[in-house]
Amino acid sequence: MMPILTVDKLTKKYGNHTVVDRISFTLTAGKCIALIGPNGAGKTTALRMITRLIHPTSGKIQFLKENEKEDDRRYIGYLPQHPVFYNWMTGLQFMKYCAELTNIPKEDALQKSERLLDEVGLSEAKHKKIGTYSGGMKQRLGIAQAIIHDPKLLIMDEPVSALDPIGRREVLTLMEKLKEKMTILFSTHILNDADEISDELILLHHGKIVESGSVDTLRKKYRTDKIKLTFEHDHDVYVKEINSVKHVTNVTKDKDAIYVTVSDITAARADLLQLVSQQNWSLTSFIVHTASLEDMFMKVVNDDAVDDNVS
Repeated sequence: MMPILTVDKLTKKYGNHTVVDRISFTLTAGKCIALIGPNGAGKTTALRMITRLIHPTSGKIQFLKENEKEDDRRYIGYLPQHPVFYNWMTGLQFMKYCAELTNIPKEDALQKSERLLDEVGLSEAKHKKIGTYSGGMKQRLGIAQAIIHDPKLLIMDEPVSALDPIGRREVLTLMEKLKEKMTILFSTHILNDADEISDELILLHHGKIVESGSVDTLRKKYRTDKIKLTFEHDHDVYVKEINSVKHVTNVTKDKDAIYVTVSDITAARADLLQLVSQQNWSLTSFIVHTASLEDMFMKVVNDDAVDDNVS
């Protein structure tokens, strides 16, 4: 597929402090891409540069468009982390106002506003004042205004971080629908959300991209299988023998269980179960875990920290 946005060595400095450090990536049409990283990683600054809200110190942002002289913002919809609304307006009044700001003719603004409010699940609340909306409703209204001008790229900064579980689910479900129509780039530090709806990930740490690629590719690259074992009695006595099993690479324990990291899940599972049977251990549970996106991110970040210390 053809890229719609190319970012090349994008950098932002404030004095001697580098917030975003020479990041480069390409966004492909029809994908949902998560920009993930801890707070302070530079995610918001990167998004604000792409949306032309702030100027980069150096680097290039190139958007694929029909007319090179057109403003990039015509093709981009943006939802900031803390969107601002006029709480005295109704949802429909706000949408009509946003539509007219994007030069949509008045005769079309009402029809388009009503259609989008229906699309984001707010048709029944369109005549209610925004001040009465829940957090999830306001966020969905924010998404509706961000796409009122039919952008090719929707950019959202931490779209669900401040929501309760119900609001979070509402917005994630809406994002699932929208990614069928447009490219989505969103930032988050909630890795489960990125895992759930993203096609690709960009991992940002200390302003640098430390890893990127499709979710499936990164899972395979950083796959780490673990087995959790619990016993009726004190499990300390089992650790040494488990550590000696082939394909076991690491053993850790807490007060309730033993966690075994393995290089070959099939072989290690068979060997461990055979050992348990032969030794007649009082095993109460044996659970196989595949490493989560959080496990992968922590490994990448820790490896990056080690590289920084070495250099």
